[in-house]
Amino acid sequence: MRPSPRRLLAAASAAACALVLSAACSDSPDAPAAARAPSAEPSPAASGRAVPGLLPPVRAYVDAVAAEDLDALAGAFAEDAVLVDVGRRFDGRAAIRAWADAEVIGGTLTVTEIVAERPGYQRLLVRFAPGGTGGFAARYAFTVSGPAITEAELTYAD
Repeated sequence: MRPSPRRLLAAASAAACALVLSAACSDSPDAPAAARAPSAEPSPAASGRAVPGLLPPVRAYVDAVAAEDLDALAGAFAEDAVLVDVGRRFDGRAAIRAWADAEVIGGTLTVTEIVAERPGYQRLLVRFAPGGTGGFAARYAFTVSGPAITEAELTYAD
């Protein structure tokens, strides 16, 4: 259930960058929003549960991460689904389950917004914080068919 060393390094780097940026930013309410230091608490609208319009299998994935429910997370995927996590490919529900057990369960996923969608597809801007880390911004793209995710591609946000 521990995040991989690669994830921890990425999370530590992101946290260090966030600290440097927040130290340089003003907390004045008169400062432009982009210049203010981010709040430590996500706004209710930014939490995964508060974002409306998620496709049902995507909502199931988000809710499963929040509930730390490995069975529900794996069940959100089709038996023959493919997940690509920053270039690493996991074929089939069993491989996705093992990946989630090692790298996802115990973390916090916050959906910031739906950035693209069309029938059977959504791309989200998220913040994922592996257990005990500050987290990082990422883009999660999901293709769904019926009640299940058939493809997911997870990348770091630009």
